Amino acid sequence: MKKLNLFVFATIISLCSCLMVNAQNTVEPYFTTSELPNLIKCLPAPPDTMSEHFVHDIMRYIWGKQQRLDEERAAIARRDAVWSYEALFQEFNEPFGLEISREGTPQIWKLLETSLVTTDQMRVAPKKFYNRMRPYVRFHEHILTDGQEEDEVELGKEGSYPSGHTARGWTCALLLAEINPANADTIFARGWMYGESRVIVGAHWQSDVDATRVAASIGYSRLQTSPAFRAQMALAQEEFRMLTGQSYVPAVIDTTNSYQGDGVVYNIMGQRVDEHYNGIVIEDGKKSIQIHP
Repeated sequence: MKKLNLFVFATIISLCSCLMVNAQNTVEPYFTTSELPNLIKCLPAPPDTMSEHFVHDIMRYIWGKQQRLDEERAAIARRDAVWSYEALFQEFNEPFGLEISREGTPQIWKLLETSLVTTDQMRVAPKKFYNRMRPYVRFHEHILTDGQEEDEVELGKEGSYPSGHTARGWTCALLLAEINPANADTIFARGWMYGESRVIVGAHWQSDVDATRVAASIGYSRLQTSPAFRAQMALAQEEFRMLTGQSYVPAVIDTTNSYQGDGVVYNIMGQRVDEHYNGIVIEDGKKSIQIHP
């Protein structure tokens, strides 16, 4: 009896600890579901199975299976299938130019996590409304997985349109490019690849992915209207600047108007430089590019 009481006590303590941790990790979204755009009203319905667009979906499904023959690309697709913020952010470390972690970049992490918790809500209604059959289910095949990334049985119960993974990947790319616009090309390239991975593993049709990139942009534009989001974005940008030494404000602004005659040259960081330096010249209120051979 004494051992049983000790077991019960230990169980209660463990449960309480879990509840405390979960309470601490609760993320308050910037908007509730009702405050976000309704994707059922924003986006067109998925292609009819008798349409030419669906023929394209089938061709892309075949393309995705061919991509699996490339071991490196297949490995990336498997990694992209992992449904967690940690796994997602890790994939963007290199193109972003900085390792993203809860401890090392708390402000950037908070921005990404809160933003995605907010926009993740948008996919629920259209998935349930359209309940589109996933490609691997229609063709009675398997997704590209070793069983650790996704449970294809459970996945098959959830509608294919739109793609939750693609929404996260493209929204993440939009956010990181706003923090570090200098790396926007590589960030968006990785975000695009993230969506393609859903076609490669066979979990989504190409039209799911295409529509979801638009859906992510819709959610991103809504985030911009939140004062809390804008404040957190400023903190994330400042954190990035402090950790990398790179400026997140590429605009060139002249507030002194102290020059006489010749134009003043600024580099991309907005700092005055020698007249022989390649940069932007502000003269008589007009901007021009100065490039020396």
